[in-house]
Amino acid sequence: MPVKPVIIHSEARRELADAMDWYEARCAGLGLDLLGEVEAAIEKLSRNPQLCPRYKGTEYRKQTVHRFPYTVFFLDYPDCYWVTAIAHGARRPDYWRARTRE
Repeated sequence: MPVKPVIIHSEARRELADAMDWYEARCAGLGLDLLGEVEAAIEKLSRNPQLCPRYKGTEYRKQTVHRFPYTVFFLDYPDCYWVTAIAHGARRPDYWRARTRE
């Protein structure tokens, strides 16, 4: 079965870039480690989204990022997986829920 494409919201891409910069400033190579873990989380969700729990009874699903306090929130559309946010686990819950598909 072919895997659907993963579309990442521009704000989610910006969140990841900012987090990578923050980690990289603290320890060389740590920003790239974060990127690798986020990519692994996205790969995992794209292979079997049903293993990702629903978020607070909504249509959103979530995949945690290994080693870092981040969660990938996404919607499973018929034509793609849409990543709404790559959110820090301890900051501003649900700030991303008003985002619309680009």
